[in-house]
Amino acid sequence: MLLYDNRLKEYSQQLRKNMTDAEKALWLKIRGKQLKGHQFYRQKPLGNFIVDFYCPKGNLVIELDGGQHYSDEGKAKDNQRDNYLKNLGLRVLRFSDREVFENMRGVLEKIWSVL
Repeated sequence: MLLYDNRLKEYSQQLRKNMTDAEKALWLKIRGKQLKGHQFYRQKPLGNFIVDFYCPKGNLVIELDGGQHYSDEGKAKDNQRDNYLKNLGLRVLRFSDREVFENMRGVLEKIWSVL
């Protein structure tokens, strides 16, 4: 079991209640063990971070990136976060919000291929 900072629990609950449209769209496709019988969790605290989606059986984290992720500062933070998660033995997949809306099938195929 991966540990997390307990101070993130309340914030992760708020994020679950206020998911972005892209997160809601992807969640409808991966919830309830729809992909290879793998359970996914949304807005899951891991270490010092909250990830968009986490699949423990697949050691997989899925992150959806909105506009703020494409600034230099956003890229640096994402790189630091990805390295931390990879050091925990997790694979990280990143998709843009736009990809989710315009190519859901491709997003799901990529997730399927790494499970």
